[in-house]
Amino acid sequence: MEVVDFTRLLSIGSNQVHPVILSGGAGATLWPLSRSTFPKQLLALASEQTLLQEAIARTSSDTMFTGPIVVCNEDHRFLVDEQMRQVGIAPLCVLVEPVARNTAPAVAVAALWLMERDPEALMFVQPSDNVIAATDEFYRAIASGIGAARQGNIVTLGIKPTRAEPHCGYIQIGDRLPHHPGIFTFEQFIEKPGREKAKSLVNNGAFYWNSGIILAEARVIVNELRHLYPKMLDSCAKALREGKEEGGFVRLDRQAFGESPFLSIDRALLEHTENIVILTTDLSWTDIGSWSSVRDVSVQDESGNVVRGDVLLDHVNNSYIHTDGRLVAAMGLDDIVVVATDDAVLVARNDATGDVPKIVEQLSRRNRPEPKEHITVYRPWGHYRRVDMGERFQVKRITVKPGAKLSLQKHFHRAEHWTIVQGTARVQRGLDSMILSENESVYIPIGVEHQLENPGKVLLHLIEVQSGSYLGEDDIVRISDDYGRA
Repeated sequence: MEVVDFTRLLSIGSNQVHPVILSGGAGATLWPLSRSTFPKQLLALASEQTLLQEAIARTSSDTMFTGPIVVCNEDHRFLVDEQMRQVGIAPLCVLVEPVARNTAPAVAVAALWLMERDPEALMFVQPSDNVIAATDEFYRAIASGIGAARQGNIVTLGIKPTRAEPHCGYIQIGDRLPHHPGIFTFEQFIEKPGREKAKSLVNNGAFYWNSGIILAEARVIVNELRHLYPKMLDSCAKALREGKEEGGFVRLDRQAFGESPFLSIDRALLEHTENIVILTTDLSWTDIGSWSSVRDVSVQDESGNVVRGDVLLDHVNNSYIHTDGRLVAAMGLDDIVVVATDDAVLVARNDATGDVPKIVEQLSRRNRPEPKEHITVYRPWGHYRRVDMGERFQVKRITVKPGAKLSLQKHFHRAEHWTIVQGTARVQRGLDSMILSENESVYIPIGVEHQLENPGKVLLHLIEVQSGSYLGEDDIVRISDDYGRA
């Protein structure tokens, strides 16, 4: 991964803003398209770019910003790297969380990392699952908040509500801040008020949507957390200090970071600090927290429908229909969401989609695979797709990128048969090394160390047949690995 030289940026100016993009969520709200190993921020939902790519792009087209600092889950780090590469944006740093601890520890480690390099760093923290119009108003709003942030305030963006949204958080403004147009003191938070309460808040005029976006000096964030949650800050500092930098990633120490409490930045800091102020704006902003919100930000046809994939409609209105492959035919529906993937179908009323995480929780309690992985699973070396599965066997289609190789590994409970469909494979099996071409195959016995590599310049495609008493992905003992997973 290419990483920007931070020291070069210190001469740019004291008001240079460092974007911090939070990309650690599991994305259960948009199941079944979003899974824990491929969450919603990595999906293209509102445009041709993914939500993460949009968040990165918003702060890359203006000289006010440096390159981004991204905080992501360990399972997503290579996907994040690939998506940044696709849009041609080099990060200052990718901080890798070994375990999920919500947004407060994520903001803390980013602030600590920045302070080590620039004691006066301004950080602009934004979630990766917002849709925001990157207009002149967006940049003006951020620029207008810099002065207040430099005075030691934690500036949070309040978005003027356009409707009564029951699943959003709200913040109430107080008095106008002297010498800072559009910035007000803070009165209170109200979290997900319900539809009737949301109507009264919108009609009040003093309540704004809580965007979850903050602008502040890194040292202010650190000092506030040191006062409010000193043990959490100590855990984050230790996780950063004892972490490892590998291939452009800063991998936080697992044990130290795991000692941090599971806390949002709102609960840990914004609800308790006396230094919060609200920068009000009427930006076009949507928190992608449900399928109904995806429909709201998408282009609708004359009947109010949004269609993705192979879909036929007859007398359908105000609905969102998405399919990843199979044909979906819908008739006589109004205000409905249908999302079909290879292994699951969601059907719900628009106003019920905020409760999708309850379905995900039920599936997780039953130890089902659907909340975690798709039929197609992406890895840093390529991807695999489950083709068939039964008692004591599983069939996968594996694709390996040119020049990439899987880890040197072995299995205690399964044997594997590989048949090359396209390309060339270099296979290590025990002490033997061999080159296989199309229509050739190899058998990997239980317990034998083996490795698969694509030495060619085209994609390698093969069929893998697994057989044995246990076929789970956790039956992999990695001896060595190019991607730091051993």
